[in-house]
Amino acid sequence: MELVKAARDVRENAYVPYSGFKVGAALRGASGRVYAGCNVENVAYPEGTCAEAGAIAAMVAAGETTLAEVYVVAESPAPVPPCGGCRQKLLEFGAPDTPITMATTSGAETRMTLSELLPGAFGADHMSKP
Repeated sequence: MELVKAARDVRENAYVPYSGFKVGAALRGASGRVYAGCNVENVAYPEGTCAEAGAIAAMVAAGETTLAEVYVVAESPAPVPPCGGCRQKLLEFGAPDTPITMATTSGAETRMTLSELLPGAFGADHMSKP
């Protein structure tokens, strides 16, 4: 419940003057601590920051680098999954079986693992030399 509250609360702080589409994300680190982030837009759209990236940055800034669970919430007709870039960012700090819950502000939820969200992911093992 702490993860849900953190994501819903931080969503209210999203800076979205262009799209009006607020997203909140919270993740639980391996330590049990919760880190939250919201999307932050920029008039030059590609320069914005996703909520998931903000939560990851907060976790790393606190000195933690392993995530155990993720919750993402937006006001939308259906639960919104993390974008492709954020899926790769989540994989950097999570494991294939890390649970990701995507939710709407009205309460609908979809749960998947990180490997279900990013099948065939590029990982550190791909960079090993044979």
